[in-house]
Amino acid sequence: MSRERFARDYINHSKEYAHGNVHTNTVESALSLLKRGIVGTWHKVSAKHLPAYLDEMCFRFNNRKNDFLFRETMLKLIDSPNLEYKQLVSAA
Repeated sequence: MSRERFARDYINHSKEYAHGNVHTNTVESALSLLKRGIVGTWHKVSAKHLPAYLDEMCFRFNNRKNDFLFRETMLKLIDSPNLEYKQLVSAA
Protein backbone atom coordinates (compact mmCIF):
# COMPACT_ATOMS: atom_id res chain seq x y z
CA MET A 1 0.00 0.00 0.00
CA SER A 2 1.50 3.33 -0.96
CA ARG A 3 1.82 6.20 1.48
CA GLU A 4 -0.01 8.56 -0.88
CA ARG A 5 -3.33 6.92 -0.04
CA PHE A 6 -3.30 8.29 3.51
CA ALA A 7 -4.28 11.91 4.01
CA ARG A 8 -2.48 13.58 6.90
CA ASP A 9 -3.41 16.63 8.87
CA TYR A 10 -1.45 18.20 11.67
CA ILE A 11 -2.26 19.77 15.00
CA ASN A 12 -0.16 22.59 16.38
CA HIS A 13 -0.51 21.89 20.11
CA SER A 14 0.67 25.39 20.98
CA LYS A 15 -2.56 26.69 19.43
CA GLU A 16 -5.13 23.87 19.73
CA TYR A 17 -5.52 20.22 20.71
CA ALA A 18 -8.10 19.23 18.11
CA HIS A 19 -9.43 20.56 14.86
CA GLY A 20 -12.63 18.84 13.74
CA ASN A 21 -11.83 15.16 13.33
CA VAL A 22 -8.06 15.71 13.59
CA HIS A 23 -6.70 14.83 17.02
CA THR A 24 -4.23 12.58 18.82
CA ASN A 25 -6.71 11.02 21.24
CA THR A 26 -6.83 7.62 19.51
CA VAL A 27 -3.08 7.02 19.47
CA GLU A 28 -2.76 8.31 23.05
CA SER A 29 -5.51 5.91 24.12
CA ALA A 30 -3.83 2.95 22.39
CA LEU A 31 -0.42 3.74 23.89
CA SER A 32 -1.98 4.17 27.33
CA LEU A 33 -3.58 0.73 27.04
CA LEU A 34 -0.20 -0.76 26.06
CA LYS A 35 1.54 0.94 29.00
CA ARG A 36 -1.10 -0.30 31.46
CA GLY A 37 -0.72 -3.81 30.05
CA ILE A 38 3.05 -3.80 30.50
CA VAL A 39 3.08 -2.20 33.96
CA GLY A 40 -0.08 -3.76 35.40
CA THR A 41 -0.49 -7.14 33.73
CA TRP A 42 2.86 -8.42 32.49
CA HIS A 43 5.21 -6.27 34.65
CA LYS A 44 7.91 -6.58 31.99
CA VAL A 45 8.16 -7.77 28.40
CA SER A 46 10.97 -9.43 26.51
CA ALA A 47 12.09 -8.35 23.05
CA LYS A 48 11.58 -11.93 21.86
CA HIS A 49 7.85 -11.88 22.64
CA LEU A 50 7.18 -8.17 22.01
CA PRO A 51 5.29 -8.86 18.74
CA ALA A 52 2.91 -11.17 20.63
CA TYR A 53 2.30 -8.55 23.33
CA LEU A 54 1.63 -5.91 20.67
CA ASP A 55 -0.72 -8.25 18.80
CA GLU A 56 -2.70 -8.83 21.97
CA MET A 57 -2.93 -5.11 22.73
CA CYS A 58 -4.05 -4.38 19.15
CA PHE A 59 -6.72 -7.05 19.52
CA ARG A 60 -7.87 -5.60 22.85
CA PHE A 61 -7.94 -2.05 21.50
CA ASN A 62 -9.79 -2.99 18.30
CA ASN A 63 -12.37 -4.99 20.28
CA ARG A 64 -12.83 -2.66 23.26
CA LYS A 65 -16.48 -2.01 22.34
CA ASN A 66 -17.36 -5.61 21.42
CA ASP A 67 -20.20 -6.82 23.65
CA PHE A 68 -19.47 -10.46 22.75
CA LEU A 69 -15.70 -10.38 23.21
CA PHE A 70 -15.52 -13.09 25.87
CA ARG A 71 -17.61 -15.52 23.83
CA GLU A 72 -15.69 -14.85 20.62
CA THR A 73 -12.34 -15.19 22.39
CA MET A 74 -13.34 -18.51 23.92
CA LEU A 75 -14.47 -19.83 20.54
CA LYS A 76 -11.16 -18.83 18.95
CA LEU A 77 -9.22 -20.48 21.78
CA ILE A 78 -11.16 -23.71 21.31
CA ASP A 79 -10.36 -23.75 17.58
CA SER A 80 -6.69 -22.77 17.92
CA PRO A 81 -3.84 -25.29 17.95
CA ASN A 82 -2.00 -25.96 21.20
CA LEU A 83 1.26 -24.12 21.85
CA GLU A 84 3.51 -26.19 24.08
CA TYR A 85 5.76 -24.47 26.59
CA LYS A 86 8.96 -25.86 25.04
CA GLN A 87 7.94 -24.33 21.70
CA LEU A 88 7.14 -20.99 23.38
CA VAL A 89 10.53 -20.68 25.06
CA SER A 90 12.63 -22.12 22.21
CA ALA A 91 15.33 -19.88 20.71
CA ALA A 92 13.84 -19.92 17.20
